[in-house]
Amino acid sequence: MTGFICIITETLPAGLLPQMASSLKVSHALTGQLVTAYAMGSLLAAIPLTIATQGWRRRNVLLFTIVGFLLFNSITAFSANYGLTLTARFFAGVAAGLAWSLLAGYARRMVAVSQQGKAMAIAMVGTPVALSLGVPLGTWLGAVIGWRSAFAGISALTLMLIIWVLAKVPDYPGQASHERLPLYRVFRTPGVRPVLSVVIAWMLAHNILYTFIAPFVAQAGLGAHVDVVLLVFGLAALIAIGITGRVIDRHLRISVLASLATFAAVSLLFVWVSQIPAVIYTGVAIWGLTFGGAATLLQTALADTAGEGADIALSMNVVAWNSAIAGGGIVGGLLLDNWGAQAFSPVLFILLMTAFLIAWLSRKRGFRPGLRQVDIKK
Repeated sequence: MTGFICIITETLPAGLLPQMASSLKVSHALTGQLVTAYAMGSLLAAIPLTIATQGWRRRNVLLFTIVGFLLFNSITAFSANYGLTLTARFFAGVAAGLAWSLLAGYARRMVAVSQQGKAMAIAMVGTPVALSLGVPLGTWLGAVIGWRSAFAGISALTLMLIIWVLAKVPDYPGQASHERLPLYRVFRTPGVRPVLSVVIAWMLAHNILYTFIAPFVAQAGLGAHVDVVLLVFGLAALIAIGITGRVIDRHLRISVLASLATFAAVSLLFVWVSQIPAVIYTGVAIWGLTFGGAATLLQTALADTAGEGADIALSMNVVAWNSAIAGGGIVGGLLLDNWGAQAFSPVLFILLMTAFLIAWLSRKRGFRPGLRQVDIKK
């Protein structure tokens, strides 16, 4: 549920852009910066806040992030001032940066080592649910009852989540001072940098296509059906979460390599036949299947590799992931302006094959074959 709130809080302004621009009396371009401010908050806060809260009890950190969502989404819902709204969005992003650094490690601590991958898959299911169902529903509600009501609804959901966490979520101690690893040492841990490199290359490829999906599918005459295309993607991603939960603890390496190779093959197919609607729908469904388990696979690989430095490594993952989101918008925009949407496919193929090669070479540390065998302290 926390992951769901993170994603829907991040992406909702994109679906409500016209209404928010009109209400706040600013241009669409300035309203779009509400998404940018959220991403910047996550980028800047993830690592320092994770380090600062290493010694806190884990449930207190989780509640701290959720209360942040409650506070700053409520301010967004009632604010009539653009500057105040932009500030609230930035600090909502700060809460998200800490949440994403925490969630994976927290889910792993609740179960035996042999079940950590499956636990991660369950914990991450909020992301594709928000992308496939939550954002379209929030956008529709915003259009029907107003964008402020949509954000107020998220706050109400967050309040329920706080009660749920207090009632049901187990608590764990933070790390003692002698157990904490410095940032540079975690970054230099063998295998951490290759996993982060795969995150950046894979997510950059994904976000180039996802951010500019409308002009891409317009090549096949599907410009008026972007919502259906994204629904196909989201439903396929949900299916992938279920598959990932079944295979991750035994076949993490194979799953990563297969996902990258399959997405690369789809991008290569799009080079020649991106004008055929049936191919677009089929390709988007396969893309969703390769992406749905990506967060679970990559965060599990990173946490396994980092060991006691898992929380710090996962905060680096937040920075890498959000950098790829921003980079997807920049690179995709440059490609679109200079060469058109047809330029996406070959660039995607190059990025994905680069990620595949890095993962392939990281056999000893990062993406190891066989059963996951790690010693994570409870």
